[in-house]
Amino acid sequence: MSEVITIGEPIITFASKDMDQSLSESVNYLKILGGAELNVAIGVKRLGHDVEYVSRVGTEPFGQYAKSVISGHGVGIDYISESENHWTGHQLKQLVSTGDPETFNYRKGSAAAHLTSDRIDAINLDDVKIAHMSGIFPAISDIAEKTFRTLLTRLVDNKKFITFDPNLRPTLWKSKDYMVSTVNELASYADVVLPGVEEGKILMGSNDPEAIADFYLKGERTKTVIVKIGASGAFIKNKDGITKTIKGFKVDKVVDTVGAGDGFALGVITALLENKSMESAVLRGNAVGALQVQTPGDNDGYPTPEELQEFYKKEGVQE
Repeated sequence: MSEVITIGEPIITFASKDMDQSLSESVNYLKILGGAELNVAIGVKRLGHDVEYVSRVGTEPFGQYAKSVISGHGVGIDYISESENHWTGHQLKQLVSTGDPETFNYRKGSAAAHLTSDRIDAINLDDVKIAHMSGIFPAISDIAEKTFRTLLTRLVDNKKFITFDPNLRPTLWKSKDYMVSTVNELASYADVVLPGVEEGKILMGSNDPEAIADFYLKGERTKTVIVKIGASGAFIKNKDGITKTIKGFKVDKVVDTVGAGDGFALGVITALLENKSMESAVLRGNAVGALQVQTPGDNDGYPTPEELQEFYKKEGVQE
């Protein structure tokens, strides 16, 4: 069994090759695979740690493509089930010269949205050291939310270390109010919560990093909150009262911001697996995020251990 486990929906992405064209105007697309939790899994594996990905895909070509790509990255697929009655989620993604790309999703009623909670019973958690959970999967359907909660309960009962990234996707939720209340409740089960400042404004009414941290530190299990503050880096606060800002890395040109937050999460997770300090974990999160925004794909910029050390050397820092 793997050191890390996560649950999510793999998204077949048709990425436009037509620079700065709207999705309706683009005619040339490249088929790739993405999904926030899958991005984390791929990056964790690339940095040398075993990871298992829990999901459900269709039996159509998209589903077979997803399983093949995931397996090709070395991510475990033992807990990816298949459905003959539901398709694999997919989306269109714009190519932009700067900023965030436009996307359009075809996810409602997907195979992952029909991943039932009984599938969780078969998961072997014995060797799991960290479980990475995100606010996306419980948003895609009532069935998925129930399944997510079943896994979360098993993780807590088995005293597993949990990281939680809110990863807000308002269009997937029933309502903003339901999203806010549910995400905040789910976050309370995590040992480490990873909100961004803009997410904090939506979820608890402030974009002040320390106020956001204090809000999530009220969670009974939550020991540390790491607030992502964009190019400025990240703010850490724990229940012992330790507070610190870890500066980000300067990037000359941002190509695509997709995958940066997932890169931050996997940087933190892998560093903690290697018994690094929380400060070093956040430094790695900043580094992986900075590398990712310089590439056009969802996870192309995630480094190998050697590439990460080369980046540190270039930046003149030590982990």
